[in-house]
Amino acid sequence: MPVLEFVHPQRFVAGTVGEPGAREFYLQVREPRRVEGVAIEKQQVELLAERVAELLDEVGADRDVPAAPQDNDPLELPVDPIFRVGSMSAAWNPTTQLLSIECHDLEHEVGASDETDGEQTTLRVVMTPSVAREFSRRSIALVAQGRRPCPLCNEPLDPSGHVCPRANGYRRR
Repeated sequence: MPVLEFVHPQRFVAGTVGEPGAREFYLQVREPRRVEGVAIEKQQVELLAERVAELLDEVGADRDVPAAPQDNDPLELPVDPIFRVGSMSAAWNPTTQLLSIECHDLEHEVGASDETDGEQTTLRVVMTPSVAREFSRRSIALVAQGRRPCPLCNEPLDPSGHVCPRANGYRRR
């Protein structure tokens, strides 16, 4: 199983390409000589960010540590994902005091199909608690930047409006 490992990367962020309502989400990690990215679903970004924050809170890892600088820069171009994320995990290592995130290739997940033609690729990112906390902060903010909700039904509004079930099917603008 090929593992792409980044230990103490210069940058690890979630980002998007496209307009709200048609955004594609990515995780991108950078070291001095390489940049890699994976495609991921919006809900996966949200779950991963929440889990990382919970894990850091549980272990109290970043209480007495200075915060990492905020990173609100866009993704580095070109965005060329090596795979689409299927399963993910986040783990705390109490010995090294580092957080590890693993993302596994959706196409080659164990049990995904009996006829997989290759091995599952895994992206592993090992980082300090302050970098992990900044990843979580940025990711939660990114997910929240989606389309405005309809004031009646709370469903996301498209730029052209939407057919609101609470307005008996009339289009709201």
